[in-house]
Amino acid sequence: MSKVEEFEELRPLLFSIAYRILGSVSEAEDAVQETWLRFDGSATRPTSTKAYLSATVTRISIDVLRSARVRREEYVGPWFPEPLLSDPYQDPARAVELADSVSMAALLLLERLSPLERAVFVLREVFAFGFDEVATAVGRSEAACRQLLVRARRHMQAGRPRFEADRQERQELATRFFDALKDGDVGALRNLLAADVQLVGDGGGKAPRLAKAVMGAENVARLLGTVFPWLLRIDVTFELHAVNGQPGAVFRERDGKVLQTLVLDVLDGQIQAIRAVINPDKLGHLGPVGDAWAVDREVRQARRRSN
Repeated sequence: MSKVEEFEELRPLLFSIAYRILGSVSEAEDAVQETWLRFDGSATRPTSTKAYLSATVTRISIDVLRSARVRREEYVGPWFPEPLLSDPYQDPARAVELADSVSMAALLLLERLSPLERAVFVLREVFAFGFDEVATAVGRSEAACRQLLVRARRHMQAGRPRFEADRQERQELATRFFDALKDGDVGALRNLLAADVQLVGDGGGKAPRLAKAVMGAENVARLLGTVFPWLLRIDVTFELHAVNGQPGAVFRERDGKVLQTLVLDVLDGQIQAIRAVINPDKLGHLGPVGDAWAVDREVRQARRRSN
């Protein structure tokens, strides 16, 4: 195969590695593009193109993550990964690991790790690279990588929930949730929420905060039951869609532009967390982005007229 053909065959894998290390679609795409430029500019062909490209995109992603950490410390409000509607890389033999590692909850746990720990965990635990390949990718010895993995596993296990919901249960609960959301049924919403549920929005200071760490089933149900019916009255629509492998939805204004994504964490038969990504900088890869401020003003005007 030509260089282009080899690279394009491996592009889904490279993006999936970079996204899990970076938590950003745009930065992952940039890392993959930089990997291509280095591959294309190399005068020699590697013995294993997969190993070479995976190592290259990993090193680039580690460098980007180190600089991104400073920006995230200065970020306005809660920081969430950029929403991913579909993972381009599929491997039936590792379907469970791939799905689990791309969830919002897992990506937020990965944020606790150092860049090297994160890269080692992703390559070894998610994509099953050998320790020799992992060591080459991160520029450390195999023994050092084993120690990095031990620390990464410890951090990840400490933050994982005790009970997992199966996919069908999650989807059934999500369907009931969005039906109740559409109707503004506070009672039905409350019954679906865990007592300590959290509703959090990532606007990055660039969009209205629909939720600023609202806590508790009663508070969350009342907020959702109050706000979202008004959005629907001004022709905001939403379509159910898996977001980072979890039940969620994409909200659009009347002309189809993206306003936000909403994703649900479902555990032990209840919704434990609801995360909204509203920051327009994180939505551009989903299509043209709407003006959330204008929508917020229109909702406020509509509510005043009704009083």
